[in-house]
Order: sequence, then C-alpha cells, then structure tokens
Amino acid sequence: MQGKFPIRKIIVYAIYILLFTTFQVSFPNAISFRGQVADLTFAFVVLTGYYYGFLDGAVVGLITGMIRDCFASPIIMGLDGKTQLASGIGMLVLFLAGSYGSSFFKHRLHRNVHFALLAVLSATLIYKVSGHICIFLWLKLQDGAIYTLTLGKILTDSILPSLLVNVLAALPIIFLLRFLGPVSRRKSDDSNDDVIKSYGEDSWLQI
Repeated sequence: MQGKFPIRKIIVYAIYILLFTTFQVSFPNAISFRGQVADLTFAFVVLTGYYYGFLDGAVVGLITGMIRDCFASPIIMGLDGKTQLASGIGMLVLFLAGSYGSSFFKHRLHRNVHFALLAVLSATLIYKVSGHICIFLWLKLQDGAIYTLTLGKILTDSILPSLLVNVLAALPIIFLLRFLGPVSRRKSDDSNDDVIKSYGEDSWLQI
C-alpha cells in the first residue's frame, strides 16, 4: 500500500549500518591489500544510492557518516600547527557517496551487477584522488610541509589497492541489498520493470 510507513526498510537499514560499521571497526584488516583496508561503509552507501535512489543513499550516508565521525574522525594539523579532529568529514563524504551512487547510470542499469561494481569502483577512484589532492593543497598552505608520496607510490600503495579491496567488499553487499532488502526482491523487480517499460523498447540503455 502506497504511503505505508516503511518499518521494514528502516529496520533492515539499521541492521546493515550496525553490521558494516561494527565489522569495519572490529576487523579492519579482514579485507586489505598493501596497507589499504576495504571501506565497507563507503561501498554500502554507494550501492544503497545506486539501487534505491537519492533519498535512501543520502539519509543512509548521513547516518553512517555521523557514526564514522563519532568513532573514526580524522586528525589533521591546522595552520596554527595544532592537531584537531576534523568532525563532519565522514558525513560529507558518505552523503556525497550516496548521492553519486543514485545518479550513476540510474534507472535502466540498476539491474546490472557489473555496473553496480563500476559505481563502487568509480566512486572509490574519485574519493581517493580527491583525498590526495586535498592533502597536497592543505600541506602547501603550511610552512615547510612537504607531501612525500610520489605519483607512483600513490597509485601502487593507495589508489589501486583501494579499488581492488572495495570492489571485493562490494560483492557480498550487492547480494544483501538485491536479495535480502531493504525491500523485498519481488517489489524491487516490479519497480525496475516499471522503469524499463517507461523508457520504451528502443532505448540504447536497454540491457
């Protein structure tokens, strides 16, 4: 029934958020490569936006980001030389991740696992590259601070390993989102079928 309070969706999302954040904090090296740890919550938020739209991705991203800020806020050095917690970055990053996922080849390709993985891959790439650029620019503002990583090191020790582990982490998350909720599989398939019909049979996006 349209307009029914989505109690099942809320409960399932709450379980997912607790599951992924707890697992990531408790077993940080369960999926890692060359020092880079799989970001389960990041992949989860991107895929939530990809499969279930902007509202779900944005809300789940904000909640998950708030939890991340509470338990793992990054510590940065201010221009005055003092270290401080950068609170709010987690909420911003995961809100943007959910928003990005919701706009990535939306509608027609939501049924395709390959494009779901591509959404996580591209979002991770943007996140890592943007992070390194921000750190480089921030250090430039500080007297005498030097960014010691070379482009080769950034690729081999940061970006490429992160792409690999996040894509691997995305596989079970895709299974959970597609087949166990937050909405029933039948309702999800019916919704996607309606979208496909609304685009017509001749669309180049049909798969």
